[in-house]
Amino acid sequence: MIFLKLGGSAITDKTRDATAREDVIRRVAHEIKHARNANPALSILIGHGSGSFGHFAAKKSGFGQRGNWRACAETGAAAWRLTRIVTDIFLAEGVPVVAMQPSASARCRDGELIELATGPIRAALAHNLVPLVHGDVAFDETREMTIASTEMIFAYLAPLLQPARILLAGIVDGVFTGDPLKDSSATLIREITPAAFPQIESQLRGSHGVDVTGGMIAKVQSMVALVQHEPAIRVQIISTMREGLIEEALTREDSNAGTVIHA
Repeated sequence: MIFLKLGGSAITDKTRDATAREDVIRRVAHEIKHARNANPALSILIGHGSGSFGHFAAKKSGFGQRGNWRACAETGAAAWRLTRIVTDIFLAEGVPVVAMQPSASARCRDGELIELATGPIRAALAHNLVPLVHGDVAFDETREMTIASTEMIFAYLAPLLQPARILLAGIVDGVFTGDPLKDSSATLIREITPAAFPQIESQLRGSHGVDVTGGMIAKVQSMVALVQHEPAIRVQIISTMREGLIEEALTREDSNAGTVIHA
């Protein structure tokens, strides 16, 4: 089993409100279809970020302000609009995705995901379907509401579903010491372990564009914590923009593209 996240920075233009990159989504669907055809035993769970849909809606509506339930509704609706676009394109390209809306069952406590229905996900996998989750709003016992990122959802599901690998496919080639889209001196960090992470954490910067979930730093922190608790899992951060790379990562266990996070 492999978890694959399609970053919001890759499948949307995060500098423009509610703008999907349908050509990228379609190409990724082709690569996933080819990988499944090459290995019919491959199980995949896909997640995607909310990109310029959920993040812009959260920022504009004031999501997170106590009592601002309208913002919760608007942000969730924006995230779901992107999921419908992804679902429709994947189905048209022959990938049998089944969208699973996290907010329908997610429960958080002080920003941490503590409950999420897994029965429908397991059933979809058992029937050779591809579950599709996404970054979403969630009710929070402490904060009233929070955003459950795709990484947070993956971290919750990983101990239960035991994927061998987690692929995070964004707009850049991995984890860099700065924003490679703005800083030509930024260098690629090929490998990150929990032991080495404190030494490089200060070098990391936030993601390109609008991101209310903390950017690259939060993503790496989440995955480092995951491999520390689940040492059998290998995380790989790669670029969605390099044609064929997702298919390669899905079909080759020895792929070392991008940044690898492991215990």
